[in-house]
Amino acid sequence: MDFSSHSQELLFEFPPFLRQYKDGRVERLKGTDTVPPSTDPSTGVASKDPQTPLLVYYHGGGFVIESPFSPTYHAYLNSQVDQANVVAVSVDYRLAPEHPLPTAYEDSWAALQWVGSHSTRHGPEPWLNDHVDFNRVYLAGDSAGANIVHNMCMRAAKDGGVGGVKIAGSVMIHSFFWGSEPVGSEIKDQEGRAGIERAWKFVFPGSGGCNDPAINPAKDPNLSGLGCRRVLVCVAEKDVFRDRGRLYFEALGGCGWEGVVEFFESDDEGHVFHLFKPDCEKAKEFIKEVIMGNEAYAFAAGTSEEGDAFPSFNSAFKSNVPLNSREEALTWA
Repeated sequence: MDFSSHSQELLFEFPPFLRQYKDGRVERLKGTDTVPPSTDPSTGVASKDPQTPLLVYYHGGGFVIESPFSPTYHAYLNSQVDQANVVAVSVDYRLAPEHPLPTAYEDSWAALQWVGSHSTRHGPEPWLNDHVDFNRVYLAGDSAGANIVHNMCMRAAKDGGVGGVKIAGSVMIHSFFWGSEPVGSEIKDQEGRAGIERAWKFVFPGSGGCNDPAINPAKDPNLSGLGCRRVLVCVAEKDVFRDRGRLYFEALGGCGWEGVVEFFESDDEGHVFHLFKPDCEKAKEFIKEVIMGNEAYAFAAGTSEEGDAFPSFNSAFKSNVPLNSREEALTWA
C-alpha cells in the first residue's frame, strides 16, 4: 500500500500505545500481536470438570490496544486457569479511538449477559452450561480492564444483576482510575497528570472529565451499591495509579458497602509488571496472593463459599466474545 499520500500530521499521540493522524489513520505501536486459538501443552489447558468457578477477564491496554488473543494475555490466562482451577472467559471489547467509550463498557456488559444466558443451563456454549457454578463468578482485569470490572459491578447493581449470575468477587489490578484533584505522589507529577487527563478525554470524549464516576469511583455517591460481595484491590509501588488504587480501597471500605475489600501492594514494581516479567519472584508472589493466598476469594482458596472443596481442575476453556457481531466465537485457551 502506498502511504505517500497519507497526511503525517498528528492529531493525538498516546505514548507508548498509538498515534492518530489528522486524516483519521490510527497507528498502534504495540499490543497488536496475536496467537491462534490453541491448547497449551505446558499447562494442559484443554479439559473440563463439573461445577467449577468462572473467571471473566477484561484485558488492559488503555482502552486502545491489546486483545484476548495477544501472546501476553493468552499466556497469562492459561497460567491463571491452570493455577486457580477455574474456567475462564476472556472478553474481546472494541477499542478507542475508532470506538470511543462507552463502547468498551457496552461490549463488556453484553459479554457478561452472554455469560448469564448460561445460568439456566440452556445457553449457546455447552462448556458453560455443563461445568460452571454460576454462584461463583469472579470478574478480574488489569489497568483499563480493572476499570471495566468496577463499572460492570456497578451496572450489575443498577440493573438488578446479570440473569442468574452472582458476582461473588472481583480482582482489580493496577486500576485505571483518576480524578481532577491530585492525591499522593500525583501532586509532584503535573506532566504525568496532564497526560492521563488527555488520554481519558481521547478515549472517552463524551465524558464529563476526570471526576466522571467511570474513572473516579471514589467520588461516586452510589459506590456503596457495588454489585459484588468481595473485592481485592492490587497496586504496585512504582505505578502512577498506585494512590488511586489505595483511595478506591479506602473509599469502598468507608462508604457503607456491605462486602469485604482487601488490599495488596507489590513493592518496588511498576504498572502491570506481572504481565511483562511473569517469571520474576515478585510476579510469582503477586499471582500466589491473587490466586492461592487470599482467603477472601473462594476460587483463590480452592473452596466454595460454604467451605466445600471443588474438583481439581488443571485445565479450562476460554471463550473469547467478539461483540462487534454480538456472536460468540469459541477458542481454546
